Amino acid sequence: MKKSLIPLLLALLATPALADKLPVLASFSILADLTREVGGERVDVASLVGPDQDAHVFQPAPQDVKKLAAAKVFVVNGLGFEGWLSRLSKSSGFKGQTVVASQGVKAQDMAEEEHDHHGHDHGHTDPHAWHNPQNVKLYVNNIRAALTQADPAGKDYYSQRASQYSQQLDALDADARQRFAAIPASQRKVLTSHDAFGYLAQRYQIRFLSPQGVSTDAEASAKTVAKLVRQVKAEKIRAVFVENMTDKRLLEQLSREAGVQVGGKLYADALSPANGPAPSYLKLFSHNVNSLSAAMKP
Repeated sequence: MKKSLIPLLLALLATPALADKLPVLASFSILADLTREVGGERVDVASLVGPDQDAHVFQPAPQDVKKLAAAKVFVVNGLGFEGWLSRLSKSSGFKGQTVVASQGVKAQDMAEEEHDHHGHDHGHTDPHAWHNPQNVKLYVNNIRAALTQADPAGKDYYSQRASQYSQQLDALDADARQRFAAIPASQRKVLTSHDAFGYLAQRYQIRFLSPQGVSTDAEASAKTVAKLVRQVKAEKIRAVFVENMTDKRLLEQLSREAGVQVGGKLYADALSPANGPAPSYLKLFSHNVNSLSAAMKP
């Protein structure tokens, strides 16, 4: 046997056949992606809440109970993000291993953040810790430990993949720090209708504001838009991301009257579909950083 073939054969032997893959269930799409990055070919990962779906309004169905019952490992965010978690666990009688991916994260208090919290009721804790790549490194380590416990034979495989991915997270973080540091602090202000970016704000010293009187389930009235224009002018905000303003005429009015650039769509709680701009966590974060930094510039 040629010596060059030995590493390849060893790698093949270390990777289980499809039927032997470790069945893992993640609570939502971002965690599913992180688990696939760590688990690679040794895991079969499903997600309860898929791309472009809202985990806040998710209601477990009978098929979700079956999915959990069939899993060996259940990866959840914690920090109060999955309000439906206890009901699902009781219904399924899940006997496997549950890993709280955010374990070890220094949680932020939403009361200390400058947001309107329309549609988000997590108590005082902000659960959106994944918007800081350094927190995601903790997520990855917790997932690695859980997969190793459930599949000890894959220990080295999981460790290698977790280490490589953590290096990518460090690179992502360094790039974001450099981009935002190049923007004067007075310009690092963002107007958004979603309150999910507190960890991003803290990491990169960005001030996030929310439009007063605008909620995601209602059309913005002329009076509301007028208030929004005054707020943007008063705060001298350059970057505007208002998710519920899908009417192009309203965006054009805001841009014209307030003299700001409409920055587009930010991805907060879910990945995009495979053909979208944020089909993985790395691409989600890069998309958000690129959109924000471009909109903040004069």
